[in-house]
Amino acid sequence: MHEETTLATPAEPDRATRRTVGRAHVVLPAYNEEASLPALLRRLAEVARTEQLTVWVVDDGSADATVAVAESGVDGLDVRVVRHLVNLGLGRAVLSGLRAALEEAGPGDSVVVMDADDTHDPALIRALQAEIDAGADVAICSRFVPGGDDRTAPLGRRVLSRGAAKLFHHALDVDGVRDFTSGYRAYRASLLTRASAHWGERLIEEQGFACMVELLLKLRHCRPVITEIPLALQYDRKQGPSKLKLRRTIVQYLKLLARDRLSPAPFRKL
Repeated sequence: MHEETTLATPAEPDRATRRTVGRAHVVLPAYNEEASLPALLRRLAEVARTEQLTVWVVDDGSADATVAVAESGVDGLDVRVVRHLVNLGLGRAVLSGLRAALEEAGPGDSVVVMDADDTHDPALIRALQAEIDAGADVAICSRFVPGGDDRTAPLGRRVLSRGAAKLFHHALDVDGVRDFTSGYRAYRASLLTRASAHWGERLIEEQGFACMVELLLKLRHCRPVITEIPLALQYDRKQGPSKLKLRRTIVQYLKLLARDRLSPAPFRKL
């Protein structure tokens, strides 16, 4: 079990040097996911037969058996558990998972964040790793590129995701992104370390679903190469109710956009 600790000081990466991607540290923010985790961990174990994986389950104060399921693990899969004794929200869970992963990640590793509700296909980790290996700093599983699909999601969730994508695409200067709110991404570990050295605990300040957009906005100051691969969302595999609150999330997106417009860019090169 890991407690939250301070991130290591980064080394400036050599962008001209092509490095083969090593281990993928998979961060799973989880709140009451005992029904979904067993199947997801089994799918991740299948990927681990050909890829180097470490899975970080961040239990965000679950009231069910999420911790017990994670600690039971699956044969052939390296599973670690990071615990919040109380529910702190998605943003804090993602941040705790990133910090725990970066403590062990090497310079050639990547950090993959995905949902713990089994709606994301772990087999796409191989494609994400290939994007990072080809030179991307961030690779996003996108519902809005050719081959992407979100038809299994509820209508309200689809409208929110598509509306947010259009809003942020027109309002923000982030090249290579169509799906700003996707929760399934891979990051080059060295990129996250550089960004964390600047923002520290403020790397993710949003508590809700807007945290995924916030992280992209802060990482853009590191001038990353961002690519997208198709994501066919498998929402029909979800066990239990959605934790996304539409009205609250819309307000979070609008506040985040306003704050980004008013916040100055970092005063030094990242």
